[in-house]
Amino acid sequence: MIAAKVIDNIWSTRKADSLVGLKFMLVEVLGGIDAGRLLIAADTIGAGIGERVLVCTGSSARKMLDRDDVPLDAAIVGIIDENCTF
Repeated sequence: MIAAKVIDNIWSTRKADSLVGLKFMLVEVLGGIDAGRLLIAADTIGAGIGERVLVCTGSSARKMLDRDDVPLDAAIVGIIDENCTF
């Protein structure tokens, strides 16, 4: 699992049918050797811009949708409480 900050919304008017209805966000990894790396993650919980979030990647991200046929590599699965620091 990765700690990240939501930077912006990602809009896509054309995408694979299996991705229709998903909300995508641009997130920046916080801390560790990948600090500053940008990822596009499906937002499964309604996170907002500026919030710090938990992101799971790989097959764990696909499990969030209960579908293995979705081409998804990252998903926002939690919002980090404001009193936590990195």
